[in-house]
Amino acid sequence: MRLNRTLLSIVLVVVALVVQVSVLARLQLPGAVPDLLLLVVLGLAFVYGHVSGALIGFGAGLLADLAPPADHAAGRYALVLCVIGYLAGLVKPENGQLKSAFVPMAAVVAAAIGSTLLYALVGALVGDTAARHVGLGSLLFTAAVYDLLLAPFVVPLIMAIARRTVNDPFADSSSGGDVAAGWLASGTGLRIADQRGGLRVRAARSRAARVGRTKGVKRL
Repeated sequence: MRLNRTLLSIVLVVVALVVQVSVLARLQLPGAVPDLLLLVVLGLAFVYGHVSGALIGFGAGLLADLAPPADHAAGRYALVLCVIGYLAGLVKPENGQLKSAFVPMAAVVAAAIGSTLLYALVGALVGDTAARHVGLGSLLFTAAVYDLLLAPFVVPLIMAIARRTVNDPFADSSSGGDVAAGWLASGTGLRIADQRGGLRVRAARSRAARVGRTKGVKRL
């Protein structure tokens, strides 16, 4: 990754981890804890792609594994977020802009459920059975609900910030085309105005041509 992307990713990941540990984890919500770190990884992967998403996910997960009050083996959440970041980057569009809200929201739900399942699976492989006492079904449901409620406020903001570090010459033109298409589709009258302007030009040209033919007849 480029230096500006790396620095931005580090800052966003650190801020998200601090907020998650110091604020969200202290809310004592039933079931899972809202995973702000997961949403940041998703937002960055949607813009930077699957390779950067995997690297950012691994770094974010490793930082979460080492940050207190972590009580699990180091590298466990790093593996989870690495896989999630890679898969999320696969749905990245060519211009880095998602035109529909369905894709990121579906990705958030899938990532929340997938990360919980993968985390529990890795925990079972290393002998950690904490998810059994809480209830895996409750964890899956609450993780999906919390992350889905938090996603509209986090993912678009992260994507907007990340796009500032992407030098895409087609981004402005594509967004401008989308805006113009939206204006035309919303019935603003721009297309009608263009048609009226074209008709006026054609009418003026035809009148000028008739005048020229008339003058030519009079000269004869």
